[in-house]
Amino acid sequence: MTLITSELAFQCREGTVYYFNGQLPVFSHARGDVASFRLFTSQLIVNGTATQGQIVAAFGVSLTTVKRTVKLLRERGAGGFFVPRAKREGSKLTPERLGEAQRRLNNGEGVSAISAALGVLKTTLHKAIDDGRLVQKKRRRPIPSP
Repeated sequence: MTLITSELAFQCREGTVYYFNGQLPVFSHARGDVASFRLFTSQLIVNGTATQGQIVAAFGVSLTTVKRTVKLLRERGAGGFFVPRAKREGSKLTPERLGEAQRRLNNGEGVSAISAALGVLKTTLHKAIDDGRLVQKKRRRPIPSP
């Protein structure tokens, strides 16, 4: 058993984490279930049963993470821990810009010049090349003369 407070403790057994208030088990979750861990520890803090510092000390998690999860619980409730994160959609490389970038690549322009012309970061263009949305011809290096 590892103490969280003088009254709260947890123990890992056979891949499951058990939480106890005195000797009474009050909650359990699979060892790798991060969402349930964050929900329960945030509930302990919001309910005044444990402090952020006690959670940090008992579990070795960062204070920043604890603060974020408490904020999540207060703003979205328990369900907020189990909603998949929204994927970001890129807005800089529209189909029109992709077409223009490909045309310029086909004409032999470099990524830096295309970046400046289209107002798109070079890294954005390189990512599009890496994942196949843009195709860049391999440049031949001139053979140096002796």
